[in-house]
Amino acid sequence: MKAYIAIFFKGLAIGAANVIPGVSGGTIALITGVFERLIDAIKSFDIKALKLLLSGDFKAFGAYVDFKFLVAVLLGVALSIISIARLLDVLFKAYPVYIWSFFFGLILASVYFVGKEVGRWRVVELLSFVIGAAIAVSISILSPASANDGFIYLILCGIVGACSMILPGLSGSFVLILMGNYQLVMIDAVNDMNLGVLLPVVIGAGVGLLAFSYILSWVFKHFRSQTLSLLSGFILGSLLILWPWKNEITERFGDKVKVVAYDWFVPAQWSSEVLWAILCAVLGMVLIVAMEKLAAKGKASVE
Repeated sequence: MKAYIAIFFKGLAIGAANVIPGVSGGTIALITGVFERLIDAIKSFDIKALKLLLSGDFKAFGAYVDFKFLVAVLLGVALSIISIARLLDVLFKAYPVYIWSFFFGLILASVYFVGKEVGRWRVVELLSFVIGAAIAVSISILSPASANDGFIYLILCGIVGACSMILPGLSGSFVLILMGNYQLVMIDAVNDMNLGVLLPVVIGAGVGLLAFSYILSWVFKHFRSQTLSLLSGFILGSLLILWPWKNEITERFGDKVKVVAYDWFVPAQWSSEVLWAILCAVLGMVLIVAMEKLAAKGKASVE
């Protein structure tokens, strides 16, 4: 039971990360030691699982799909998304620089811990790292689309968002920003429990998770070091989005104003805001170090 309580709290951390633009839930899953188990559990929902379920052999079904693990992690993710969405709506408006700084430090430390898993860095790993960083930076400077509440488009948002949410270094929330539907899905629909928006997104997410988990599991097993180095690059490249000091570049779409890009800058002089921002970044790094140590201690109990 203690092991599943620990997994529940890891689910809370994964869910919180998925709500924050620029932060990847997959990164947190990787750092906390549940990433590969989560991918394997998701992809286990196949024909064999369906046969076990239809035959009424629920015990065998639960063991085959790692049901207790999935319930613990997904409950944590769901609870976190529902609660953190409201909190972040307030914090980002009141303390944007400090919140961005905290997550900048959190993700910066993640680059080291994910990269450490690579082991031996050869030319192919270094090349993968550079490619991953370049792709993440390219995504970061794309201009967001406008909001679209069409049923098919919401399903597509669910598919793409879910795939990016489990891919370390690529933020599902930021992908939703690029697709124009972050505010609509992660803030408005979650806070208002708008099922007309949430249902197609959930359908798409389920399809995307199942299909992408097969691909990711296969790649991880056959090209582990190259995949980890690519993901390390993804994580490093995502830091551009999290840089605390940036001005929003907006455009008006009808009666709505949307952020279409950022103008990044470095503070011209030291101030109390800069010092507090650095402290928040350090706090984010410390949190990742603590999570990594806890994951190392609890690894045996969750396997």
